[in-house]
Amino acid sequence: MAPTASHARSSALKAQGRRSRRSATARGGGGGAVAMATGAQPWQLCSAGSAGAAALATSGAASAEGLGRPGQLQDETLGVASVPSQWRGVQGTRGETKSCQTASIATAEACAQTRKHADAEVQTEAPVPAGVLPASQHDSPGLAAFLRRVEAMVIRELNKNWQSHAFDGFEVNWTEQQQTVTCLHTLGYPPAQGQGLHVTSVSWNTTGSVVACAYGRLDDGDWSTLRSFVCAWNLDRRGLNPRQPSVVVEVPSAVMSLAFHPTQPSHIAGGLYSGEVLVWDMSRPEDPLLWRTGLTDDTHTDPVYQVVWLPERRHGHRFHVLSVATDGKVLLWQAVGTAQLQLTQGFALAVQQLPRNTKLRKPHRGETEVGATAVSFSSFDPSLFVLGTEGGFPLKCSLAAEEAALTRRPASVPLRAPAQFTFSPHGGPVYSVSCSPFHRNLFLSAGTDGHVHLYSMLQAQPLTSLQLSHKYLFAVRWSPVRPLVFAAASGEGDVQLFDLQKSSQKPTVLIKQTQDESPVYCLEFNRQQTQLLAAGDARGTVKVWQLSTEFTEQGPRETEDLDQLAAEVAI
Repeated sequence: MAPTASHARSSALKAQGRRSRRSATARGGGGGAVAMATGAQPWQLCSAGSAGAAALATSGAASAEGLGRPGQLQDETLGVASVPSQWRGVQGTRGETKSCQTASIATAEACAQTRKHADAEVQTEAPVPAGVLPASQHDSPGLAAFLRRVEAMVIRELNKNWQSHAFDGFEVNWTEQQQTVTCLHTLGYPPAQGQGLHVTSVSWNTTGSVVACAYGRLDDGDWSTLRSFVCAWNLDRRGLNPRQPSVVVEVPSAVMSLAFHPTQPSHIAGGLYSGEVLVWDMSRPEDPLLWRTGLTDDTHTDPVYQVVWLPERRHGHRFHVLSVATDGKVLLWQAVGTAQLQLTQGFALAVQQLPRNTKLRKPHRGETEVGATAVSFSSFDPSLFVLGTEGGFPLKCSLAAEEAALTRRPASVPLRAPAQFTFSPHGGPVYSVSCSPFHRNLFLSAGTDGHVHLYSMLQAQPLTSLQLSHKYLFAVRWSPVRPLVFAAASGEGDVQLFDLQKSSQKPTVLIKQTQDESPVYCLEFNRQQTQLLAAGDARGTVKVWQLSTEFTEQGPRETEDLDQLAAEVAI
């Protein structure tokens, strides 16, 4: 039993020590410790106040005494310390009221009011025709009877007007009236002029905006190895430099003639002093050569003084190149393959085959060929053409000729004799011929005798002969728009414009091309821009002249006057 009592005593002492520690903790820990000892929350202690705390202490003491455990350590009941929580109060006083207020916004009101105003109105009043009866008062039966009575007469007059040719070829000219002839451009290529080259030929392209010239020599001497040029200027291009052509083509031989293609604006054919015929594409300045004849048995042996584009009979959109030379041959070339012109037809002029309808000078002994210097085709018969010759007599020729030509030189195709009629000669070689675009039987010729002859295809003698210069005449051309107007280039440095409706003896206008009387070798009217005329001279210059209105507007009876002129003289 002793161990049991001792064990019980030891347990009681441990319990008393725990109570003593709880009491000490209650005294030193404040309200929070008391709450933990009693199992109550802190806010419950605070709200119970002193009475609640005393009751808890009393119950604790009674509980200790009821155990009846004496010991050295006595529980001491002390006054309860109340520790009120300051946390809520502190949090409540920390609240501050703050606000932010912008400065007052200034506002203002403004208005605009016009001081003056005006209203304007236009009101038309219904016109009241004077002396016109109201529609209800017209004599409708009388008007109807009048219209029936004149109907046949009006229809007859309308039909007559519809069938009239009084205004055929008449076009309204909306351009500004030009009273004088003026020089628009003076063109030249300094390297060619530096070599003393002449402008031997000029040509307008099919658009009328580009003019080209050939550089060569027309005076005596062997110029076959002289380097030459073909130059072209686009007159519609901005910043045109008259001393710098748009395109320059170098040619190893002097170029004697040029002709632009009728439909291809950039293609141009040229005849050389060496006898070759070449075709260039001016849109390819780096490699312009398209085709050439080469130096073969078919090639001309003398200078080619004129080239012409001719449409094929069966294919109008295809063209041959016709060349005329002083070796007496007229040759037609066609492009085949690449860079090659092949002979397709040929004609030769032999003295013994010339028509004897007019008296000609006797040829020199041994002379069998007739040198051709110029050609012009009829606008009414595509197979009919006129040749100018070194002998001074024009020849009427035909592409349809079938007689074989008497020639000593062989050719790849049979050559035929084209001459059908011989006209009365000039006093020297004929340098230029031009068929009228308005009359099928009329043509002009110009020669070294300084005369222009107007011929009819129907007779050998000229209809009229005009002496325009005491020196050579190198070119003559009919106007493309005026039936009675033509131009001639003289060796005295001038271009003469004739209007046969005004005078048949003296020029209407004399244009001074060169001040030092250097010859004018070539000229061409512009068929698209008909107010332009280009002329080239021995100084290597091309001048573009703007014609006055009197040379570009056709009169109402001009064609009839041309017909009358041809009929009166031909009788």
